[in-house]
Amino acid sequence: MGEISLVATLTATVAGFALGALWYGPLFGKSWMRAVGMTPEEIRRDFSPARTYGATFVLGLVAAYAFGLYLGPNPGRAFAIVAGGAAGVCWVATSLAMNYLFERKPAVLIAINGGYHAVRFTLIGLAFGLLG
Repeated sequence: MGEISLVATLTATVAGFALGALWYGPLFGKSWMRAVGMTPEEIRRDFSPARTYGATFVLGLVAAYAFGLYLGPNPGRAFAIVAGGAAGVCWVATSLAMNYLFERKPAVLIAINGGYHAVRFTLIGLAFGLLG
């Protein structure tokens, strides 16, 4: 992995994964289900935990590693945290919002999903700021 910290990459990935469990569970799970128009039963139907959580973990790992490449080795803590928050808000959340506007999805879905990625990338920045 070159000069990118494996410990920071894995920590960032696990932090994002744990955040997702809280964000889409007790924090905003019911609101998210209403916004996507699904019931708990529909979400569980044909759900493969191994496939879904496994793929989510791998995708999170790719994102964390790529963000580590962007930050470079041993970024300053403040820079890494601010860069993470900015990436989450300015790149990810705005990109989701553009798609959602054309798809006519509710604003609450933009807020829930965009907010998750804003916090997730801030955590990724924090992991690299502390461990990178």
